[in-house]
Amino acid sequence: MPQARAHRLADLAQSSIRAMTRACNRVGGINLGQGICDLPTPERVRQAAIAAIERDDSSYTYAEGLASLRERIAAKLARVNGIEADPEGEILVTSGSAAAFTCAIHGLLDPGDGLLVPEPYYGYHVGAALVAGLDVQTLRLEAPDFALTPAGLRAALRPNTRAVVLCTPANPSGRMYTRAELEGLALVAREHDLLIITDEIYEEIRYEGREHVSPATVADLAERTVTIMGLSKTFSITGWRLGYAVAPRAMAASLTLVHDLFYICAPTPLQHGVAAGFEAPAAFFRDMRAAYSAKRRLLLEALDSAGLTPIVPEGAYYILADSSRLGLADPRAAAMTLLERTGVAAVPGDAFYSGEGGTDLLRFCFAKQDAELEEAARRLRTL
Repeated sequence: MPQARAHRLADLAQSSIRAMTRACNRVGGINLGQGICDLPTPERVRQAAIAAIERDDSSYTYAEGLASLRERIAAKLARVNGIEADPEGEILVTSGSAAAFTCAIHGLLDPGDGLLVPEPYYGYHVGAALVAGLDVQTLRLEAPDFALTPAGLRAALRPNTRAVVLCTPANPSGRMYTRAELEGLALVAREHDLLIITDEIYEEIRYEGREHVSPATVADLAERTVTIMGLSKTFSITGWRLGYAVAPRAMAASLTLVHDLFYICAPTPLQHGVAAGFEAPAAFFRDMRAAYSAKRRLLLEALDSAGLTPIVPEGAYYILADSSRLGLADPRAAAMTLLERTGVAAVPGDAFYSGEGGTDLLRFCFAKQDAELEEAARRLRTL
């Protein structure tokens, strides 16, 4: 019989995030674990996708995506992020931001190359890198500040390190890196000729008026950065699987080749849908941030009342909270105990760390309808 699993998958399993979703579904609980984002999709986005389906606009696009969508992305990048990118050759529409990351690591790195990932990390970055045959290296950022420093970066580098992944606003911590921190990253990247791969999918979800700084706009990082952004979180379309990548022309060509080989193209009718989303007025984004700010406040207060001391996120829609009051050294046991006692699911903190990290942390997601989040908060307060 052929072997049932490739050797490179030997140490991999489905994420704890998915496992907690299944456990939550079994008991009919409220899922604050997985970042499903079950909020309504904006009407203009839905209707544009529906219109494309109704007119049978369902054929392949170019591997890099619809020209009209890339033009709107370019205009948004210049207006919002301060990134100048040519829609013909420097922008790629992908089958989700995860696909953009996959294209970056397969298109620009070789098996055995080192990829430095600050932790707490988004587990899919690590899993995808391992499947690609990369040497995943981690840099522990200490709670609650999760500060990124040149000294820390230099200490974590190895002779084979070729790239750094940076998620800002970060999943799971909600940390937003400052311009000063990114200038330190630029210094180290220049010293060691490093590629920078960013994940900025939560760029529009931020609090207290904080500025989102795209690393590609800092110092000379543009020439060595693949900027990955997405539409799933902004428009509440996580199941549509649409994202995009921005990179210097030669790098973008490599990403486009991999996207063609792996995915052919992103879903055509849905590209039309998100193109309409780029025409949303500024008020849409202000209202979205205000709504998430209220949800964040509700969950922070509930966690604090439950004795699960939260780390206040600067962006994204997750909260890391201290689970030590549950008295369980195993974070997975802590997550299951919380689910059993309150009917609320969270993700164990070790899902975001290598080694022994995250043992006293749980991650909660507040991208939920208000009524469901209020009920989850009520349940947590009973703890």
